[in-house]
Amino acid sequence: MLSFAHFQPEDGIPIYQQILLHVKRGIVAGVVQNGDEMPSRRVLSALLGVNPNTIQKAYRMLEEEALMTSHAGAKSVIVLDEARAQAVRAELLACDARGAVRAFRSAGLTLSESQALLAQYWDDAQTQPNPKDEV
Repeated sequence: MLSFAHFQPEDGIPIYQQILLHVKRGIVAGVVQNGDEMPSRRVLSALLGVNPNTIQKAYRMLEEEALMTSHAGAKSVIVLDEARAQAVRAELLACDARGAVRAFRSAGLTLSESQALLAQYWDDAQTQPNPKDEV
């Protein structure tokens, strides 16, 4: 079953979007696989301390993006093939890259300064993971 043990809600982002992102980041990290069961809506609602309608909205979005399937009286299950996993990876990497570029530009950095900053921290990211990156 997909774990939400390390899920940390962030202010300013709707919980349903954070749940969707949590699943997508798990796909990119390889910890979410085809056939993995999702917690029931009630269980996840209680675990995260949010309204069940919020969980329902997140699950509906996962279904709309063809990442999950649900059937009445059955478990909700991740549906994922290699092409879909690669599409999710490309989507998240593009989003993260755009965010980094916006941050660098708002700080007044040039492209070469931004590249130097990335190079400076490239190796550190391998040895000192950010706790927020855990899925």
